[in-house]
Amino acid sequence: MGDEAKVLVFSFPIQGHINPLLQFSKRLISKNVTVTFLTTSSTHNNIIRRAIAGGATALPLSFVPLDDGFEEGHPSTDSSPEYFEKFQENVSRSLSQLISSMEPKPNAVVYDSCTPWVLNVCREHPGVAAASFFTQCSTVNAIYVHSLRGAFKEFQDDVVLPAMPPLKGSDLPVFLYDNNLCRPLFELLCSQFENVDHIDFFLVNSFDELEVEVLEWMKKQWPVKNIGPMIPSMYLDKRLAGDKDYGLSLFSAQNECLDWLDSKPHGSVIYVSFGSIAVLKDAQMIEVAAGLKQTGHNFLWVVRETETKKLPSNYIEELGEKGLIVKWSPQLQVLAHKSIGCFMTHCGWNSTLEALSLGVSLIGMPAYSDQPTNAKFIEDVWKVGVRVKADKDGFVTKEEIVRCVGEVMEEMSEKGKEIRKNALRLMDYAKKALSEGGNSDKNIDEFVAKIAK
Repeated sequence: MGDEAKVLVFSFPIQGHINPLLQFSKRLISKNVTVTFLTTSSTHNNIIRRAIAGGATALPLSFVPLDDGFEEGHPSTDSSPEYFEKFQENVSRSLSQLISSMEPKPNAVVYDSCTPWVLNVCREHPGVAAASFFTQCSTVNAIYVHSLRGAFKEFQDDVVLPAMPPLKGSDLPVFLYDNNLCRPLFELLCSQFENVDHIDFFLVNSFDELEVEVLEWMKKQWPVKNIGPMIPSMYLDKRLAGDKDYGLSLFSAQNECLDWLDSKPHGSVIYVSFGSIAVLKDAQMIEVAAGLKQTGHNFLWVVRETETKKLPSNYIEELGEKGLIVKWSPQLQVLAHKSIGCFMTHCGWNSTLEALSLGVSLIGMPAYSDQPTNAKFIEDVWKVGVRVKADKDGFVTKEEIVRCVGEVMEEMSEKGKEIRKNALRLMDYAKKALSEGGNSDKNIDEFVAKIAK
C-alpha cells in the first residue's frame, strides 16, 4: 500500500504547527509514502539548521523552500494584514510553480488549515488531492463553525451548542468572544472553514475517544478523520524506530533540567511552561513566582530569556534546590519523567496532547486563541486537571495557584485521585489510537490508500 504515493506537506511557519505536521510526515514515510516538507524562504535556513541538529535530515524526507516574499528571519508571528496578504500571494505562486515542475505530480498536498488557499493551488493541477490538516481539536473547530453560522454573538456570556456542555464567554476561543482583539488573526482562524466543503480530506490532530460527541456532530458536516495524537512514536506505539522527539525545534536546546529531575522523588515536581508565544504581565509573573514558591513543592519552570527580567530580584538564588528556572526544556522527556507530578500549562493544543498522551495531570492557565476552550474541557469534560480562576481583569493570585496545586498534587485529595485515574485512562486511548489497527492508524492507512490509487 502507498508504494507510489508522493505527498507535499506544508505548515504555517510557527513551531506549534510545524511539529504535528512533521510528525504526520514521519507517519506517512513509515507507510512507504515519499514526503517533501515545504518550508518558507524566510525560515528555511533556520529550519534546516535545526533539522540537522535534531536529526530530522536523517529521515528520508526532503525540505524544499517556497518563496514567501520576506527576508530571512522575518518573524512568522507577524499578524499584520499586509503580512498575511503577501504571504498568501507569494507562497501560492511558488507552490504552483513547484507542482508544475514535478514529474510525476504529487498525489496530494497536506496543508495547514490556516492556509486554506492551498486548495485553489491544488485545483490548478488536476489529480493533486487537497488535505487540510487542523492543528486544533474538533471541539474548537466546531465552535468556529457555530460562530460562522451565527449560533452566538460577540461578547455573549452563555453559549449552548450541540454536543458540548454549556459554555461561558471565558470558555470560548478568545477571538470569538472579542473578535476585534486581533482582527487579522480572527480572520485567519475563521478562514480555515471557508472552503471545507470542497477539500478532499479533513484531517484533525486528535483521537476519537477524546471528543466522542463533538466528533459525531462534525462527521455529520464533513468527512472528518482523526490522525492524532501527532507526538513522537516512542511515547505512544513505539513503531517508528528512534522517533523520540520532533527533530526540529526553532529554539535552542538545554538539558540541565533532566539531571535536576533525576534528583527529585517520584511525582514531586510541578512542571511549568506557558509555551513559546505567551507573554505574562510583570505583576502576573511576580504572582506566579510567589505562588509556586508558596506551594512548598519542587518545580521546574520554563521562562524564555525575554521574560526572565520579570522575575523577582534574587528569586532564582532563593529557590535553592526546590526550584529550577530554565530557558527551554525537552518537554516530552520532561513530561515522561517519573518525578513529574503535574503540568501547569497555557493549554496550547500540542502541550495538552503531549500531557494527555503521557498521563500527566494538568493545571490550566489559558490566555490566548483556543486555550480557554482546551482548559474548559481539561477540567469539566475530560476531568484530567483543574483550571485557575482569574479575577475580572484576568489576574491569577498566588493563593489560587496554591489551591490548584493542592487539588492536583496532594496524595489524599479525592479530586486529585480522580484526575490521575482519568489521565491514565486517556493515555491508554492515545496509545491505542496510533497502534496497529487503532482508529487514527486506520485513518492514516485509508488516506494513503485513497491518494495512491
